[in-house]
Amino acid sequence: MSEKIGVGIHGAGWVADEHLNAYMANPHCEVVAVCSRKEESARRAAEQCGAANATIYTDYEQLLADDRLQLLSICTPSHLHVQEGVAAAQAGKHFVMEKPMALDLDGVYALRDAVREAGVKTVVGFVLHWCPSLINTRRLLQAGAIGNIFYVETDYWHGVDDWYGGWDWAITKAEGGSSFLFGGCHAIDAARWLTGLDIVEVAAYGGGWDKRYEYPPTVVGIVKYSNGAIGKISSSVDIVAPYQFNIDILGDEGAIRDNKLWSRPLAPASSDWAEFPAILPDSGDVEHHPFEGEINHIVDCILNDVESDVNIEDAVNTHEASLAMDMSAEQGGATIKLPFRD
Repeated sequence: MSEKIGVGIHGAGWVADEHLNAYMANPHCEVVAVCSRKEESARRAAEQCGAANATIYTDYEQLLADDRLQLLSICTPSHLHVQEGVAAAQAGKHFVMEKPMALDLDGVYALRDAVREAGVKTVVGFVLHWCPSLINTRRLLQAGAIGNIFYVETDYWHGVDDWYGGWDWAITKAEGGSSFLFGGCHAIDAARWLTGLDIVEVAAYGGGWDKRYEYPPTVVGIVKYSNGAIGKISSSVDIVAPYQFNIDILGDEGAIRDNKLWSRPLAPASSDWAEFPAILPDSGDVEHHPFEGEINHIVDCILNDVESDVNIEDAVNTHEASLAMDMSAEQGGATIKLPFRD
């Protein structure tokens, strides 16, 4: 490996700018290439982040053939992720992939199997792993602050009705996928990551008011976790209110609500919730998201030859659960058991 990791970006939209800025801030990285279908978009992104000397590509195969490239961020539309991720793995490139990693089960397993065979390092873009408030929550749970977990509830509520014009793709099954694939998978991933529990059973209903969507924009599911705990996870992309990401976790020694803690082991004489001030996951604006933490993480994984806890392999259960939500809602609340495949 060269002194610096050669980095490329594929896709030059809104979120790509944040990836580029994070790479530019990491001393172990050099942005060597930016790729987009439109040359002017790739050039704008490179110049805006200060990587004016990066090679500009409009052909993905040419980007993957660049020998300088070791690490890639895939920031293209969701329906392209599987084919581009498989190609990156087969080319021996480590990669960060924006969520969702796939829009159907066949895509999920094709990507997983390609990464397994290639042995490359990967991260799926569940960037809330680096949100300060969620980091606090995870460490409190690991320390046994609320004892044994028996209930976990998370919600992703992000009304996108004001995006139409530039975000028409979001309402379609072909590109947006579903409410959970578009954004609610963040809530599923957060429930799993915070607790260390997989989802093994789902039953869901779909609803919502906005008929412009090709799928139910609001979906709520009852879930069972691998330790026997139960919970609720919801996703609404037609909420008429500010962005909201709710977290409620109940244990036999206390509870956590967002950044508030009630704990018999840690504070047995408390008369009210203890609050831990920290940056919350309270905005859908990508400029608010902790991309530097995500990029620093994949770089550390490469440098130290360790696997990420938010890699393609781990993200399979999150995507299985997302797709199970959709299947159950289509079947009027039928129970769906996971995993679908080994």
